[in-house]
Amino acid sequence: MEPWLSGTITGIHPVLAAVLYSFQHAHQDLDQWTRGFSDEQMWRKVGDVAPVGFHVRHIAGSVDRLITYANNGSLDETQLKELGAEQESQGQGRDELFALLDRKLAHAAEIVRDIDPSTLGDIREIGRKRVPVPLAVLLVHISEHTQRHVGEAIVTAKIVRA
Repeated sequence: MEPWLSGTITGIHPVLAAVLYSFQHAHQDLDQWTRGFSDEQMWRKVGDVAPVGFHVRHIAGSVDRLITYANNGSLDETQLKELGAEQESQGQGRDELFALLDRKLAHAAEIVRDIDPSTLGDIREIGRKRVPVPLAVLLVHISEHTQRHVGEAIVTAKIVRA
C-alpha cells in the first residue's frame, strides 16, 4: 500500500503530512526496485542515463539542501561539496547509499514536523540568487523533485536488472 493511503501520520497539517508521506514513498520504492542490487549495479551507467546510485544520492542531497532553505538556512561547505560529488560513486554501495538517504530523510522529516502551518505562506530564499518562494511551494517542490528522481531510478533499475 502506498504510504499516503495508510493514514499513519496524524495530528499534522495535511500539506506537511503529504511531504512526510512522499519521503516514505520514495524510500519504499527505491528499496523495492534496488533490493538485491550489487554495488556495481547501483553505479552501472547505461548510455547517457544517470546510474541508480546517483539518483539515491541526489535525492538525499537535494532534500537536505532544500530543507535547509525551508528552515531559513543557507547551505554550508559540506552541502556544497556533496553537491559537486553526487555523480561519483565514492565507493558507496547500496547499503551506504540507503544509510545516507535514511539520515537525510529523517532529518528533513524532523524539520517538517516542526513547521508551524501558519508559516506556510512565508517566503524562503533559495540559492545564491536568493529567489523568494513561499514555504508551502518549496515543500511541494521537495516532494515532486524527490518523486521525479525516484521514477528515473526505477526505470534505470529495470534496465540494469534486464
